[in-house]
Amino acid sequence: MPYLIVGGVFLAYFVLHSLMASIMMKQWVAKHWPKAMPFYRLAFNILAVVLSVPLLIVMYLFPGDSLWQWHGTGFYLTSALAMLAVTGFFYSLKYYDLSEFWGTRQLKEHNTSVHDQENFHISPMHRYVRHPWYFFALVIIWTRDVSTVQLLVYLLVTAYFIIGSRMEERKLIAYHGDVYRKYQKKVAGVVPLPWKILSAEQAEILLKEAK
Repeated sequence: MPYLIVGGVFLAYFVLHSLMASIMMKQWVAKHWPKAMPFYRLAFNILAVVLSVPLLIVMYLFPGDSLWQWHGTGFYLTSALAMLAVTGFFYSLKYYDLSEFWGTRQLKEHNTSVHDQENFHISPMHRYVRHPWYFFALVIIWTRDVSTVQLLVYLLVTAYFIIGSRMEERKLIAYHGDVYRKYQKKVAGVVPLPWKILSAEQAEILLKEAK
């Protein structure tokens, strides 16, 4: 029963999160409440944070049985990998338009568009993987100690990142067209692959095409 509760709560969160992030939902809101669109992205992020609280609560209430814990060399290695992932995440922030990401720019500019406002860009990390934040998150969770409930959660999160990234890329193709399709073919999606890496020169060519 605990696994059904935990799995059900996480799946409900993922479905709601994906629905609210979809172009379909944005178009529906734009049609029926156009004056609400400047608030949409900010409200989406606030709701995502608020609704994550029940996820933490159910994991606290149902910790599950321990499956494995890192000790000795494994502990130091996994801790180092997690710290590298955290560092990579914070380093990557400088390459994002955070005002657009959080929705404050849309609110300030009274923007009612259903499309994201950030232009196509390729940061140094995006040359190695299309979704660096998802990759960093996966490194962090899979380098932690794992219980039976955590294993279920981590598998669900991993599946959601893979499925969610594909759903997100449908929007990116709608926004950026063929240039994003070319980028998809050249760079790995969620986990970096040595044979799917963009050189700085190749990235520059794609950026020129986007312009």
